[in-house]
Amino acid sequence: MKYLFVNTTNTYSKIDKNIYGHFAEHLGRGIYGGIYVGENSPIDNVRGFRKDVIDALRNIKVPVIRWPGGCFAEYYSWKDGIGSKEERKRIVNTAWGGVIEDNSFGTHEYLDFCEQIGCAPYIAGNVGSGTVRELSGWIEYVNLDGESPMADLRRRNGREDPWSVEYIGIGNENWGCGGNMSAEFYAQSYKQFATYIRPYGGTKPYKIACGADGADYHWTDVLMQKAGNQMDGLSLHYYTMPGYYPTDPYPWEKKESATAFDENNYYRTLRRALDIDSLILRHKCIMDRYDPEKRVSIVVDEWGTWHAPQPGTNPSFLFQQNTMRDAIVAAVSLNIFNLHSDRVRMANLAQMINVLQSVILTEGEQMILTPTYHVFDLYKGHQDATLVESFIQQDQIGTEEAKVPLLHASASLGNEGDALVTIVNLSPSEGQKVKCTLGGGNYVSATVRYISDKMTAYNEFDKAPQVKIKTITDIPIVDNQFMLELPACSVMAVNLNSNLLD
Repeated sequence: MKYLFVNTTNTYSKIDKNIYGHFAEHLGRGIYGGIYVGENSPIDNVRGFRKDVIDALRNIKVPVIRWPGGCFAEYYSWKDGIGSKEERKRIVNTAWGGVIEDNSFGTHEYLDFCEQIGCAPYIAGNVGSGTVRELSGWIEYVNLDGESPMADLRRRNGREDPWSVEYIGIGNENWGCGGNMSAEFYAQSYKQFATYIRPYGGTKPYKIACGADGADYHWTDVLMQKAGNQMDGLSLHYYTMPGYYPTDPYPWEKKESATAFDENNYYRTLRRALDIDSLILRHKCIMDRYDPEKRVSIVVDEWGTWHAPQPGTNPSFLFQQNTMRDAIVAAVSLNIFNLHSDRVRMANLAQMINVLQSVILTEGEQMILTPTYHVFDLYKGHQDATLVESFIQQDQIGTEEAKVPLLHASASLGNEGDALVTIVNLSPSEGQKVKCTLGGGNYVSATVRYISDKMTAYNEFDKAPQVKIKTITDIPIVDNQFMLELPACSVMAVNLNSNLLD
């Protein structure tokens, strides 16, 4: 038997809902066919957007979507994607596969998509090949409520009111595809671009600087020292690649199958995913030296598993299946973000649909929800809740190469007094009995929702879903204690129901 303790009287930071954000790039079938099919499509749509996708994203309460990239953002000229679709420029997507980008999904379409979902937009600006004037004009176009050339252009293109876009990314991976810049050079470029991102109307821009690639602590130190007082957020990118070792000279060649893997690979993947905890902690320590009040947030705006593309698909499109292994990665990652919510205030899974660790896969008229989608469904109750004290017994399992904790958890307290505990059983083969003890509150019952299957299980087109949410209701809580049984390879959301009469 293992032990879990949750004390809802010891409260910490707010878990910002934006930690549960997503990322959509012009890459493969992430936009076209995934989100947008056009108004003349036989697929049920609203103004060209797949209705099944809209409904699914609304169900998990997607709070924010980052767009248009990624590396694509550093090639993107926003004026190519406005105005009459018949007159929009057709360009070559040199970032991803050299395919034709017809720009039928541009600024208006993206912001319409966000409005249909009910989420905030997060625009990633072009610093690598763009200009200060171009990015400044884009923000004026979307946000200015008065009279100006850009605001008037927006009105001529059919939108009277501004969209009030708050989140502005100033560059993407400028240490790599965004210009191969040094930290010192980018810090100066960031300050120049940031100077001209002006507030319009009641919208104060939340300026997000390009942060480190994983463990590049020098980058964080330079950015905080030279530009920290001019930013609101600093990004962090971290991908889980099971075949990658820090000493490998060519990590991008080490990606392995998304569906055919053994326990050694499973544990190695989880070990890589869990490493983001120490990365965040070290970046936080650097940021604390320059910003002890924690004003500047960490924005993990690209994270997730990166496996080899599915055989038979365009390798540049990064389409991969999504197994219970990916669900476990998502669950422990979100627990870690919750636990660091004093500094981590946004995260964006890469990517939302048909690319890398997707929550949705589409093929023609068909749509499937991945195991990772169900994790976001299970965890949505953490959004804007308050992190509370929790402890779960940390036995180690795995291989000589990769040891991981057997169980992993985080807990939060909602505004109505109910609490949510999310627990992950990382063992691919053994279930666990857990004795839960509660401190604080007056809880009468627990409602459990969970997913569990073999580590290689995934959902396929033309088949009934193998991985789906199951429910256990009304587990009695007596003297602040109750028992749980976690199946092997499972993600569980335990809602503690308070006695509303007290």
